Order: sequence, then structure tokens, then C-alpha cells
Amino acid sequence: MNTTFLNACQGLPVDYTPIWIMRQAGRYLPEYHTVRRKGSFLDLCKTPENAAEVTIQPVDILGVDAAILFSDILVPLEKMGAPLEFREKQGPVFPTPIRDRAAVEALGIPDPEDDLGYVMDTIRILRRELADKVPLIGFSGAPFTLATYLIEGGSSKSFFHTKMMMYKAPELYRDLLTKITDCTIAYLQGQIAAGAQALQIFDSWVGVLAPCDFAEFALPYVRRIITALKATTSEVPIIYFANNGGTLIDQSLTSGADVLGCDWRVRLDEVVRQVAGQVSIQGNMEPLALFLPPDKLKTRIQMVLDEARGARGHIFNLGHGIVPETDPEQAKLAVHLVHTLSRRK
Repeated sequence: MNTTFLNACQGLPVDYTPIWIMRQAGRYLPEYHTVRRKGSFLDLCKTPENAAEVTIQPVDILGVDAAILFSDILVPLEKMGAPLEFREKQGPVFPTPIRDRAAVEALGIPDPEDDLGYVMDTIRILRRELADKVPLIGFSGAPFTLATYLIEGGSSKSFFHTKMMMYKAPELYRDLLTKITDCTIAYLQGQIAAGAQALQIFDSWVGVLAPCDFAEFALPYVRRIITALKATTSEVPIIYFANNGGTLIDQSLTSGADVLGCDWRVRLDEVVRQVAGQVSIQGNMEPLALFLPPDKLKTRIQMVLDEARGARGHIFNLGHGIVPETDPEQAKLAVHLVHTLSRRK
């Protein structure tokens, strides 16, 4: 197996900089659409054979150094008792938002095997299929990000209801986040038991918080998750990705994660300076830079590699998910360029 990604997570020597791409299994690949036509998005997430197939596609097509489980950060919330819909052109919707004590108390903690067994089965299939290829990354959403979907009833621009609960009903907010955290710990422990070789915690919306609010309303729950996972095993590296979190690097460093994921709004050399060799870093090319002409794409990739020089370990990635309009050939070229430009002489 190619262990370059795992070695970089742990700060071990590597022959070249590994790369994987957030949302690498998805809508920009024609092969994905062939499988997707078999049912709805949730059907795909809940059918282990199909979810495994689309997980493996970018490994074979692009040559990335890690696979990431095909699923969605919101599926555990559905099993907590919050009905979930994916609506065309609207995205995920929770028709009954969680905004009062009764709604919070009605939520349960799903069992990873009994309630989310389709995810665990997908992982087991992937470990067999990827045994001679690359490692498998499992994942979850971070508690703050997951809570925003439940409280807002879907995605949001202002996060008004979430912040009103934080500020005006902090005990209710705390109890909701505690339940989500308990769910996430069990879910990720289940992924480790099923065979995930690394984990990423996605905090997609945490960048909307002021640093003082991040310290009070988000970071403690991430810390509790990582502490619990490290008590389960120290052999599975954990990546914490705080999107739009350039002002939160110093605090994120205290999360306990082995790797900090960075979006494209920060310079990696500044991140390298801040983390001072304590963790590895991941990122951070602007996703739409994949639309650059090949010569300029090469220059941009070299810039990212140069900025990451001096890091304990570096995993090349985009600063957020690859967009559906991306030409797969450009993604393939990016993987080739990262491998070629970073190869140790």
C-alpha cells in the first residue's frame, strides 16, 4: 500500500508530497454520474457497494494518495431523529428545526453498527478493495457545523438562529452540542473499528464565529471528540479542517488534531510559522485554480508547495471541495504536477 499520505500526517519522511482532494468522489466525474443515476443521493450514501465504487473512482482515475469515504456529514443526524431531505437546487433540509428543549431531548445517540451499519459496511468493502492501493479516510462533521444545520433547518448565510441560541439560550445550546458530540464520538469510533485509517473532522461553517465564540461554542466539543478518539487508538491520524478559519489557527492547534486543514484564504508559510512543527498541515489551493491554463496551474501548485516548505508534514489539497464544473483532466494534471514538482531529489 502507498502510505505516503499517512506518513505525512504523522510527520514522517516522504518521497513526495501526497495529495487528495476534498469532494474528489463526486459530480465532476462522469463515472460518478453513471452510478448516481441508480437512485437519490441518500440512496447512494446508504448502498455500500455503490458508495464504495464512487469512493474508489478518483483513486483509479486521478492517482490520488488517499481515498475518502463517500457519504455525507449529515447522515448521523438523521439517525439521531432529525428527518433529513436533499432537495434539488436547495441542498440538505431539516424540515423540523431543533430550537427548543423538547426537540433537543427527543434526539437520540445512534449506534454505529445498528443504525449506521451501511457506512460501516462501506468502509469494510473499501478496506478490502483498497488493500494494495491507498489508505482510507473516514470523516464526520464537527459539532458546531452539524448544529447549524439542525438549528437553521438547512444551510444559512447569517446563522441567526444558531447565534441566538448560543447567546440567549446557552444551556440549551450546550445540551444540543453535547448530544451531537456524543453521537460523533460513537460514529467515528465505529469508523475506526470498521477500518478507517485516518479521520477528517469538517468544520465547514465555523469561520462565521468570532475567535472568542469559537473558544466557547465550538472548540471544546472538537477537543472532546479528539480526546476520546485518541483514547481509542493513537494510530489513526486526525485532521481538523476549520473552513475560513485563518483567525483560528492558534486555537485550532490546541484541538489535539495531528493535521490542520487550511482553506485558500491563508498563506501556508504563515501557518507553518504558527504551528511551529507541532502538527502537519493540509491544503490549500483555491478550488477554482484548477481552471487555470496548465502553465499557470503549475506555477500555482509550486507556490503552495513552496509555502508549505518547512512544515512537519504537508498533504496537498484544495482549500475546499472541488466544484462540479471542473474538468477531470485538470484534476488529473494537478495530481501529476504535485507528485512531480515535490519529488525529493
